[in-house]
Amino acid sequence: MTDAIAFQKNWPSSFSLDSYKKHISEFTRWSEMSFEQQSVQSLVKARARFIDQLLQTLWQQHGLHLDDTLCLIAVGGYGRGELHPYSDIDLLILNQSKLTPEQQDKLSAFITQLWDLKLEVGHSVRTLDETIGLGREDITIATNLMEMRRLLGNKVLYQELQQAITEDSFWSSQLFFEAKRHEQQQRHAQYHGTAYNLEPNLKANPGGLRDIQTIGWVAKRHFQTRTMRELVAYQYLTEDEYQELMECESYLWQMRFVLHLEAGRNENRILFDYQPAAAERLGFGDDGKASVERMMKRFFRTVQRVSELNEMLLQHFEGSILNNHQSAKVHALDDSFELHGHLIKAMDNSVFARRDNLLKLFWHIANNSNITGIHSETLRLLRQVRRRLMGDLQDYEACRRLFLALMRHPRGMDTSITLMHKYGILAAYLPQWRNIVGQMQFDLFHAYTVDEHTHRLLKNLYRYTLPEHDNEFPLCSDIVRRMEKPELLFLAGIFHDIAKGRGGDHSELGSMDAREFCRLHKLSDFDSKLIAWLVEHHLLMSVTAQRKDIYDPQVVTEFAEQVRDETRLNYLYCLTLADIRATNDNLWNDWKGSLLRELYLATQKAFRRGLEKPMDMRDQIRENQAEAMRLLLRQTFTKTEIQHLWSRIKADYFIRYNAKQIVWHCEHILRHKQPKEPMVLVSKAPIRGSTQVFVYTPDQPNLFARMVAALDSKKVDIFDAQIMTNKDGYAMDTFVILEQNGQPVSSPSRVQSIKRALEQHIQGKPEQHRQQNRISRQMRQFNVPPKVSFLQGNSKNRTMVEIAALDAPGLLARIGDVFQQCAIQIHAAKITTLGERAEDFFMVSTAEDTALDFDQQSQLKRTLIEHLTQVTEG
Repeated sequence: MTDAIAFQKNWPSSFSLDSYKKHISEFTRWSEMSFEQQSVQSLVKARARFIDQLLQTLWQQHGLHLDDTLCLIAVGGYGRGELHPYSDIDLLILNQSKLTPEQQDKLSAFITQLWDLKLEVGHSVRTLDETIGLGREDITIATNLMEMRRLLGNKVLYQELQQAITEDSFWSSQLFFEAKRHEQQQRHAQYHGTAYNLEPNLKANPGGLRDIQTIGWVAKRHFQTRTMRELVAYQYLTEDEYQELMECESYLWQMRFVLHLEAGRNENRILFDYQPAAAERLGFGDDGKASVERMMKRFFRTVQRVSELNEMLLQHFEGSILNNHQSAKVHALDDSFELHGHLIKAMDNSVFARRDNLLKLFWHIANNSNITGIHSETLRLLRQVRRRLMGDLQDYEACRRLFLALMRHPRGMDTSITLMHKYGILAAYLPQWRNIVGQMQFDLFHAYTVDEHTHRLLKNLYRYTLPEHDNEFPLCSDIVRRMEKPELLFLAGIFHDIAKGRGGDHSELGSMDAREFCRLHKLSDFDSKLIAWLVEHHLLMSVTAQRKDIYDPQVVTEFAEQVRDETRLNYLYCLTLADIRATNDNLWNDWKGSLLRELYLATQKAFRRGLEKPMDMRDQIRENQAEAMRLLLRQTFTKTEIQHLWSRIKADYFIRYNAKQIVWHCEHILRHKQPKEPMVLVSKAPIRGSTQVFVYTPDQPNLFARMVAALDSKKVDIFDAQIMTNKDGYAMDTFVILEQNGQPVSSPSRVQSIKRALEQHIQGKPEQHRQQNRISRQMRQFNVPPKVSFLQGNSKNRTMVEIAALDAPGLLARIGDVFQQCAIQIHAAKITTLGERAEDFFMVSTAEDTALDFDQQSQLKRTLIEHLTQVTEG
């Protein structure tokens, strides 16, 4: 059998379930094999025809064709005659009156057989009146009915329904338009208003297939059209725009078709699992990430074009259906543009012959807060001229002046920058920006493409300038409000990731791009160097805060020496905060915010003291001890009791913790009446945006592994650990934890549960063994080979080890087991999770409290890699 018609002519002679299943399977196999030779449109329509014949055959087999009171109708996408390999088959069974028991039995057997054939069938059985009534109440039902197609049965009944749904009393053109627009807005909001996610839904995301269908539905309702092409005759689409829309639909259809084949089900999300195979099927090659990158760039550019056309056409419909354009107030903004209601509109079709008007359009949007968007006619002109551009807009000096004016405008980062990004003008202005449009980031740390991440960073920076957001990040708001040139911060934000995907260090390459931009735009030498430095070092503060001990004065001094002055510190702090928050909505938490804030304040203090006069560690110890002593003496403790306890504690403790934490720990230790039993404290209120767990217990083998196993069993994330052993052999360990949603532990019962688990694990009596959490679906798509590195530390008796591995469940417990096996003592831990990748830092020593020598490092490295490779493979 070489074509779809052959399948339709050669139905199995047997009516057995197995023969039908085999025939369906053969058709799906033929469809898959034909993908490279035939257009996706022909295959989608062929499947619909194949299912038509299957349903008609089974309808007759069950004797339903003899009942002239019933009508079998295809609705929704199937009603359009379009079926992807595993798309839902939506059916309406229309009946003249209430079903008889005999009809119910026959229909039940019919539907059951379809399910037995493993077909995804959605069906409803209704009378004519019920169908019309429900359609009037529910926009989704109404939309499905608009695309109905009779398969078999009572033709008169079908025609009555056809007539009823075309009348205004069913859905008027105006109400239908408003309902579909609202439906689209709600759907877009579910995806944060962007398709630029790394696992987008090609059907529901902004710019996806639903947006194309929405255009068609609104047109059908208003103009009673059957095809999109008819909109050209109504002058709502040009011929070029129609061809573009069909080209976009074709590509999205191809992607959807291969997704269904790869998943073996109705799957519309472009999941990491299927991206490499889908890219190969679609002809982008089989070279892994590179082929996926090519496929996804094409996808993101496709949905951008669909979004533009969708917005432009729905705005056209709004003017035609609601007559909003005629009633809009109009007044001139200058000789080229006018305000048309809340939309900016070009006064004539040749306005963009002067290229600087492309930038002036967005300057007006920034300058007039009443403007919310671009008029559809002007958007059409913008799209046309963008395609005809020769070279880059930054080549024109007038454009360069306007671009800088936008960067300096108080509202330049508001609606203007969003629309410049959305309509491709940033890409038309900056050649480097074009390279990152739709640029994938192959990890779970970044939730968005590079360009969308950068756009979100700019919006975060802009929020610092708005008084209504002062409470979010008051320190950033205060800093930006006092900046003489906040535009330097915005420019650094634009360039911070602009070199990603080129190979090499994107920070260094981006810094070179920034220098060239500053030279071309004639920025001062000081401003140019500041922007370039920020781009080159934009990761410095986050790396220092999340991977190093910021309560170590030496770490602060080294960071301050790299930053060099308070001006750079101010810009870097604001940029870092905005960058992390724009990376992934689920990664930001108050703990990270507190780390960055404390590093900022400690560095600011170092600058103001003078780097040549750093704070002496002994001074800090004396300050903390004096304040803690004052607070403890207010309670029932004597100075002698306090000093006796402190004499057993190493000096490092009084640097790591502030006075309030010292008091919290010491008051409970002094009251602890069972010194052989573990004492576990869990902070009831957040400390530095996190929950802190303090453990005081006689030290014992494998203590760290036991404690992290206890915390892992309670499904909390560990972000930091301070591991300390007193002079008398007692462990004083602190863990910084958060719930998996990034929030501190708040429930009293949860606090008690965590406390109880730690006590039991420390005593060697863990709760009943819980099943080990499996590695998640997304995590399995990433290959993160374990890597162990030894770094130069600040202490001669300590060794710093960095462990990078897949962030698999139980990872920390396994690391703790290895340390125990190799007789390694842990003194501090910094736990960093970057999507699928864990990068953990440990300060360790031998059991004799010395740094690890070369042989000991080699043995530890081999053992860690062996154990952690088992985690990845498991």
